[in-house]
Amino acid sequence: MTSSESNFPSQEQETDREVANRHDVELMERVGKGDAAAFEELVRIHQRAVVGTVAKMLGNPAEAEDIAQQVFLRVWKSAHRYEPQARFTTWLFTIARNLVFNEVRRRQRKPTVSVDEREESSHHVVEDRHGSSPGEDLLQSELEAAVDRAIESLPEKQRLAVILRRYEEMPYEEIGEILSMSVPAVKSLLFRARTQLRSSLKRYLED
Repeated sequence: MTSSESNFPSQEQETDREVANRHDVELMERVGKGDAAAFEELVRIHQRAVVGTVAKMLGNPAEAEDIAQQVFLRVWKSAHRYEPQARFTTWLFTIARNLVFNEVRRRQRKPTVSVDEREESSHHVVEDRHGSSPGEDLLQSELEAAVDRAIESLPEKQRLAVILRRYEEMPYEEIGEILSMSVPAVKSLLFRARTQLRSSLKRYLED
């Protein structure tokens, strides 16, 4: 397989996404009729992704939990009006985007996040480090913290695009819908973000 071919999802992967979306839509139809069990299932399926994305955006897991609750509260309240014109995750993360951007702007006016809170994140990739030395663990932790800080330094749209692409593995089309941008604009946004990230992480990349 060529490198260009590997950038496209396989038919099986695309089918899995479609199956998952149909399940989400079916659950939302039940939620719209007041089915609390269906709502709990939706939360169970998507809570980790929502909390993780918000935590990466804000650098504060405690606030991420609060905002994720607001996201799902809006899902519950809006369920009777929900129409599956796009993927459920597109609609869900658009709600999250609005709440997160509002919080980012509020915090820019009144910074309240400590360094310790920024260095905690529920969206870290947990790796099996069995057999690794304490020095290697320390370097890995330092690199993860540096990546988090570099992502946090990005403008909010770039930051969200990077998080959705890197951690949620969303296609460009869905990121574009969430950010109300065209696919070429999303690719340009990500290119600028990656350029800035490479500059911020230059010391680690050279090492």
